[in-house]
Amino acid sequence: MATIAVPRPALPPKNASQRGNTPVNSPSPLQTLGLASPPQLPGSVPIPIPNSPVSLSYTHSPSPSHPRALSQASLLYPPDDFVCIDGDHVSIYEIDAASVAEALDYASRQLLPPPSLVFPWLHGLHPDNHTQRTYFDGHQCPLGNTPNCLRAITIVKADGDLSFARLKGAIAPAEFMRPGAAPEFIDADPLMGLSVRNFHIQPAKVAATSDIIVYGLNPDETRRVAWQIAVAQQRWRDKQHAQAKNMPVYNTFVCTSPFSTFEENHGSLVAIDVSGNSTGQVLDLVQQEHQEMRNMTETSEICHNVYLGPSPEPGSVEEQRFDVLIECSDTGRLDPSAIQFIAEHPRELPRPTSICFPSSGSIMPPTWSQAEADAIINTCKWIHHISHNTVPESHSISSQNSDSDALQHFKSHKSTADAGGRKILIHCPDGYTESTLLAIAYFSYDTGLPVPDAWLKLHTTQRRNFFAYPSDVSLLSAIGPRLLCQSPMSSGKGLDDMTKLMRAEPSWFSDLDGSLPSRILDYLYLGNLVHANNPDLLAQLNIHQILSIGESASWSEEDLQKWGSGNICFVEGIQDNGIDPLTKEFGRCLEFIDRGVQKGTATLVHCRVGVSRSATICIAEVMRALNLSFPRAYCFVRARRLNVIIQPHLLFAYELLRWEEFLRQKGGSSEPYRREMEWGEIAREIALMNRPYSR
Repeated sequence: MATIAVPRPALPPKNASQRGNTPVNSPSPLQTLGLASPPQLPGSVPIPIPNSPVSLSYTHSPSPSHPRALSQASLLYPPDDFVCIDGDHVSIYEIDAASVAEALDYASRQLLPPPSLVFPWLHGLHPDNHTQRTYFDGHQCPLGNTPNCLRAITIVKADGDLSFARLKGAIAPAEFMRPGAAPEFIDADPLMGLSVRNFHIQPAKVAATSDIIVYGLNPDETRRVAWQIAVAQQRWRDKQHAQAKNMPVYNTFVCTSPFSTFEENHGSLVAIDVSGNSTGQVLDLVQQEHQEMRNMTETSEICHNVYLGPSPEPGSVEEQRFDVLIECSDTGRLDPSAIQFIAEHPRELPRPTSICFPSSGSIMPPTWSQAEADAIINTCKWIHHISHNTVPESHSISSQNSDSDALQHFKSHKSTADAGGRKILIHCPDGYTESTLLAIAYFSYDTGLPVPDAWLKLHTTQRRNFFAYPSDVSLLSAIGPRLLCQSPMSSGKGLDDMTKLMRAEPSWFSDLDGSLPSRILDYLYLGNLVHANNPDLLAQLNIHQILSIGESASWSEEDLQKWGSGNICFVEGIQDNGIDPLTKEFGRCLEFIDRGVQKGTATLVHCRVGVSRSATICIAEVMRALNLSFPRAYCFVRARRLNVIIQPHLLFAYELLRWEEFLRQKGGSSEPYRREMEWGEIAREIALMNRPYSR
């Protein structure tokens, strides 16, 4: 195995060159990732090719001759330039807003230590959690003590209320410390259970390896909390020294500047102002995910005057674009008479007029009735009448009508009002989940395309992403022939034409579980093993390359020969276990994806579920192709995975943050590299994003 080289920090600012404790023996960023020199391939950033002997596994234990050389540098250590206030056995240091900003900027330019030096410690190794410790010990991972190579900066708001006056990355004291007469740091490692996704404990883990800056609106409270943290910090240090020698000394700082100084002079550090308003100056992953969702599901016209998209804000300009709003929700009812009334009274209703429709997945076969099927079809008919401004000769559409009778209702005439038709928005909060059933049903009805063809065309030609449930597949399959028979496009078609339209469903549709693989980029799809085992579906989506991460598809010999062995890439030996690294495979994987781009075809990246291993590769490619930071690329992919929540574990997330370092260092930018978010910030926000979905 190759030696893992020592990270090299960025050069300090000129006015602080004497205050940074700069490590020596500094390799290139490429060496710290364990990668060989990259070839020049198309794309915004060159793709690195791995050096096969290199391993980033935990079993590698570098033995530097100078342990201190592994430490990250900081402008806060040694704290000689700061006013020291001594107390009983502990000290705190005073710092102003300008020095806080300078120290944070400098810290953001320090390269992260190799994963082998901080894992599995970051996973959480509580002494009493025998399950977790036995698991990693069984994989020959050195358990060790707190790494001595880390020196971060943790920002703490004294009163703990982060809803206002919040600085970038600030946390509350309770997130890492128990106050009281004998304050102490929390040992955040879980007492029981096995998990490699303990994102929620990372702020406390980072705080234990940080210089801590306390700020607040009340100077007395801020100083009191700083003294408590200093005491807890000293107790933690004593505990660590009892277990291991050469532990770094971390200190507590109290910010003497008022919050207004940050707002006036360092706005880029203010996440939420003193009035509780988000400034937009600091990346918020929850907000970023929502923005990416909006970008992905932006309202678009799928048929004449019929639009699909996210729910508009009440009273907004977007809402006023439409005459009729059809909201798909769990509380919606099948009531075609409501939309019929809208069609028949174009001048008598407010604009826009809102009605509801059941959400996707809420009509469950085999319990759905003939009346429900009729109601769906009749809803499609009245949407068509409104959008084309036609009024049937007979306004009475009964669920008892036969298909031939129903066709007669299309002997319609143009209304004298709104000759161009009225605009309809089919919507739901995220723009795709609850509205998928109605969108596909109406698209099939309006275009005269069989349901499978309508499904594909909505995705490929209309550029819509959606998520259906298996029950939707069954229901649409059952009513598909009636949608075609009663479609306005079927008028004048003979029996032979209709028979051709209602041909047997393609094999890919019968194997569909409801969801298509997720389109991340035009040439990049993310999916699961079920998607990988449906080669006919992939071909329909112009996916002619398969990248399998740790899981191989079960294809027939005929399928393998049809695709060609060169279009299948299998990355072996990568389990979703929090131990196997992926960095060494990035070059190979991204080169394979890029080859597909050159051939004009898309690549499906998959593992078993499509949430961790394959998601990590997709994030790495998005970072490279779109020149995005890790947290922004994470939100980009997370939004486009639709209803499946991506879950790269801690090690993969850490590797991706180091991948960001490498890409920015090699990207040719004249600006020195700096992280947009620190490890503790990213982990904390991922935990917050996942909280609504945790059991």
